[in-house]
Amino acid sequence: MPSHFPSESDLLRAEIAVAAARLIAEDGIDYGTAKRKAAKQILGNNKVRGDVLPDNAMVEDEVRAYNALFFADTQPLRLRYLRELAVRLMRELQPFQPYLTGAVLNGTAGEHSDIHLHLFADSAKDVEIFLLNKGIDFDVSESPHFNGHDEVETLSFLWQNEGVHLVLYETDDLRQSNGRKSGSRTERAPIASVIALLTESDHTSL
Repeated sequence: MPSHFPSESDLLRAEIAVAAARLIAEDGIDYGTAKRKAAKQILGNNKVRGDVLPDNAMVEDEVRAYNALFFADTQPLRLRYLRELAVRLMRELQPFQPYLTGAVLNGTAGEHSDIHLHLFADSAKDVEIFLLNKGIDFDVSESPHFNGHDEVETLSFLWQNEGVHLVLYETDDLRQSNGRKSGSRTERAPIASVIALLTESDHTSL
């Protein structure tokens, strides 16, 4: 039976994933930036081939491993706090059908992580007015639409001293959004699913 030995590309990809995970866990930078910085650390100014860059799922696994190794005493508590805070915010934003996404959902959130929500509204202005009426000042930017072609408005602000980013989609986008997954991993979840994660963590900690 032939043995499979990792290729040079496999080894390099794994090395970049580990370095990127450290940057994400320690500094809270996004996956794309972390992978580029990690590749530069390892390869210097040499051109980076696309086949040696790890995908997000691979990096996410390494972030989990890094958290378990270096932040086992603090990361689970930080994650739970952010999930509880996310649930409170999602209840406030219930008229806009909020979905949690990012590190707070996938379980890799750490000290520098923010809360990322996807909202679905008839108009972005409705969300802006809702926040202003609650006395929340926000910055406006754009994020890629999950369809890969368009840009959508993103509102960023501090809430309970934590960073929050609301990506605003149209109501018609909700059907396309439901159940979207990356491999076997759910990319976004409604409030009921986040509450279920909190309940599950209660049982596993007993």
